[in-house]
Amino acid sequence: MLCPVTLKVYSMHHFVYKDDELYCEQVPVAYIADQVGTPFYLYSHATIARHYRVFDKAFNGLDHLTCFSVKSNSNIAVLRALAQEGAGADIVSGGELLRALRAGIPTDKIVYSGVGKTPGDIELALQSGILMFNVESSQELHLVNRIAGNVRGKVAIAIRINPDVETETHPYLTTGIMENKFGIPMKDALHVYEIANGLEHIEVKGISCHIGSQLTDIHPFTKALASLRGLLSELRNRGMAIGYLNLGGGLGITYNDETPPHPHEYASALKEMIKRDSITLILEPGRVIIGNAGILVTRVLYTKSTANKRFIIVDAAMNDLIRPALYNSFHAVQPVKRINADPIKADLVGPVCETGDFFARDRAMPPFEQGDLIALMSAGAYGFSMSSNYNSRPRPAEVMVKEEQFSIIRAREALEELLRGESVPEFL
Repeated sequence: MLCPVTLKVYSMHHFVYKDDELYCEQVPVAYIADQVGTPFYLYSHATIARHYRVFDKAFNGLDHLTCFSVKSNSNIAVLRALAQEGAGADIVSGGELLRALRAGIPTDKIVYSGVGKTPGDIELALQSGILMFNVESSQELHLVNRIAGNVRGKVAIAIRINPDVETETHPYLTTGIMENKFGIPMKDALHVYEIANGLEHIEVKGISCHIGSQLTDIHPFTKALASLRGLLSELRNRGMAIGYLNLGGGLGITYNDETPPHPHEYASALKEMIKRDSITLILEPGRVIIGNAGILVTRVLYTKSTANKRFIIVDAAMNDLIRPALYNSFHAVQPVKRINADPIKADLVGPVCETGDFFARDRAMPPFEQGDLIALMSAGAYGFSMSSNYNSRPRPAEVMVKEEQFSIIRAREALEELLRGESVPEFL
């Protein structure tokens, strides 16, 4: 019989078995499935709040701002729950800005990252009065300066530095080496800062850096920070009032057998390095807050066997959760109602017309049968936010549980909604 994934204490979630039935907090997952249908994403409010509090409190004693990475999960109910805990927001688009504002996140806790900000989104952010931009190129710097002159007069910026720090993660998740598109190379940093300091509508306020995602070792963070502290000292020597140091996010979680550092270990290492720097540290956690706070619930449509394989076909697909297809990532496969039988080896797959439409391959799992409910664990981060309508499939519902209550926080898309905005031209 399979057991729930064992996690470190800080990342314990509120998806637990009671009498062989999976619950989210105090609500049976099967009950929600009966009311909502499948597939659907399910989030635990208690887990979200717990993870945020543990992460944020780890930095007590140091001036800091914890800005949730909206790209990891942009549902406004999730953002509202985090806003109520005091979180800020790290955004990468005008759409994410709108979501953060609708969720009630204060504008002075919003930082705007991203390598390709559009003029319209920059103007919207300036009009909204966000805390600062993390600027990623010289051309962007000049564009922000020009738009600020038309909209707001002065705007605070940090320049994102690419420190060329290697990380052990999926190649698509690295963001801090020379081959990546992000940031300004360290060798060019002083030159770009001098340009920024001379622009009429720019206030140089910070240094920014983000080296990757799903990192399970502290060393790359401390190596990057050591490099940034040298830059901080030089900029202050040149008269620039640097008050913020943004180290980004990237702290990993346990999907399978990873052993990421506890937030207190992570915070202690950083605090020891910058405790005398008179700086406000900005953190941008995403996955570590929401990853293990959400699951994807799906139902078995069919099972079939070939000479070489056993397939369990479910009603969720790669358009709902693309991480296994994109990153070959691991998500634990849990029965919503425990099955008292020996595990079998099978592929868990969806209905999309791609061989890459899988959630697990050659994995030991319960011998699921038609109609059984399955929970794909650790799906709260980059699950729904990366979903699509591939194969013209409606995106799933999203549900949040708080104690004994549940609420649909995003309705399942209807088939007719897939045609919204499309039209047939007169010449056809």
